[in-house]
Amino acid sequence: MDANELNVQQELKLKEQICEIGRLLFARGMVASNDGNISCRTPDGNLLVTPTGVSKGAMTPDMILKVDLEGNVLEGTWKKTSELPMHLRAYDVRPDVQAVVHAHPPTATGFACAGEPLDDYVATEAVYALGCVPIAPYATPSTPEVPDSITPLLAEYDAMMLEFHGVLTVGADLMAAYYLMESVEQYAKISLTVHQIAPGRMMPREKIEEFLEIRRQADVPGRHPGFRKLPRYPAGYWYFNQQ
Repeated sequence: MDANELNVQQELKLKEQICEIGRLLFARGMVASNDGNISCRTPDGNLLVTPTGVSKGAMTPDMILKVDLEGNVLEGTWKKTSELPMHLRAYDVRPDVQAVVHAHPPTATGFACAGEPLDDYVATEAVYALGCVPIAPYATPSTPEVPDSITPLLAEYDAMMLEFHGVLTVGADLMAAYYLMESVEQYAKISLTVHQIAPGRMMPREKIEEFLEIRRQADVPGRHPGFRKLPRYPAGYWYFNQQ
């Protein structure tokens, strides 16, 4: 088998995995209708990305587009997602990123719309996997504002919420990015429950640091901000202060 045939086989496997992740997102209620988009790097240095106008729960491998790092379509007949620039920015800023998932998990998106970052450290699993999840400033979907809004956060975070929009996760492979999306939504659900039962409750700071040290010793891959309480801003604060 020559290198080209090997690339074709590897790309087919990646396309199948993208479709499987699309089904998982849809089945778990993290996207509805045609929401969300998924992408990954290919062995030859280009990208595979989901099309627009199709349910992520009903995709087939032939629908997945291949694009270059400028967003030009190399293979595929479906229309590329208008949110491709957000994915391209993640790959440009983070050479270590191999996959990107964008979805609208309802609880985490609710926190994003409420302007409440996830930083209450209410469960050990959330501390270990995420630490805290910031909110990228509001950006009008499908405009250059979107990639600009996530750029400052990509240096330190693998997961972020998008104000009034949804959630973005990046990872060393497709499943890593998808699992982070699951973790963000689970963290949001637990945080919401704690907010309702015992507002302000969180793990003791020394226990948070102890658990973060366990994480460091385990050499868990990915970016992790450590202990950090994030600021709250009124709706549109970033957007209107950039005008």
